[in-house]
Amino acid sequence: MKSTSRLLRQGLLLALALGFVTPVLAQVRKIDQQDLYRYWILLNTQVKMDVPNSGLNLDKPGCAAVTYTVGSDGVPMNVQVVKVAPKSDLGPAARSAVSNFRYGPSLTNRIGEPVATYYVVPFNAPKDPVQRQQLLDQCKLPGYAP
Repeated sequence: MKSTSRLLRQGLLLALALGFVTPVLAQVRKIDQQDLYRYWILLNTQVKMDVPNSGLNLDKPGCAAVTYTVGSDGVPMNVQVVKVAPKSDLGPAARSAVSNFRYGPSLTNRIGEPVATYYVVPFNAPKDPVQRQQLLDQCKLPGYAP
């Protein structure tokens, strides 16, 4: 009887310990795109994407913010379009582009720690750097640590 209660206690302690550790392990660090190089290096020199033939504001300057997690294998996962400015049908094209990104771990991330980040995809952006930045700023997302 004593060994059974001791096993139950040990099992309960293990379950409690795992219950506290699992949420910590499940949290992924949120990193601003500017600082992603500290963890992951984009390997693509070109990215293919599916672009619609027709739709709303396809020929207007705009941007789309796409959130994703760089997995331990360097492949984006949980890719989601969260903001498009101005309103257009270019969100799926932005999602398609980011889904095709491939990363390699940086020297400071040899273990391949997954991180959550976002990328702002510009469409028909002006060549002028100031105007381009003003366009991209419309799709900036709060909550990502520098």
